[in-house]
Amino acid sequence: MQATIETIEILNDLIQINNDRIEGYEKALHETKAEDADLKALFSSMINESHEIRMTLGTEVNALGGEMDSSTTTSGKIYRAWMDVKAIFTGHDRHTLLANCEAGEDATQKAYREALADEDLPAYLHEMVSEQQQSLKRSHDKVKALRDATK
Repeated sequence: MQATIETIEILNDLIQINNDRIEGYEKALHETKAEDADLKALFSSMINESHEIRMTLGTEVNALGGEMDSSTTTSGKIYRAWMDVKAIFTGHDRHTLLANCEAGEDATQKAYREALADEDLPAYLHEMVSEQQQSLKRSHDKVKALRDATK
């Protein structure tokens, strides 16, 4: 029973980080300029990616007898507030926007590494979470490449 509770907590932590990611990219969409159509498309696809991941994780939480978390992480809320303050001082330029998005992607990767390191995660869920992490890593790398191109 304890292992099931811990597994539900791990999955809900990943749901929360994906909720953060959705909110972060929705905010980033609002900060993009007209000439940043490529970023609008990218951010929209990342929002969809996190919605799909979130639903997959939620299905597993429900199957384990838990309830899917709908909140965001505290660190995610802090990250978004910091992004608001920094944007005021930087004028919403492309590089800063992408750098902030990359910081969010780094936090997502860290959350997934921690989940995968947990010994309470059953093998079938470990495989699913690992696949999600790889998909999210590709997204991270796209953001990083775009950020690097703005230097």
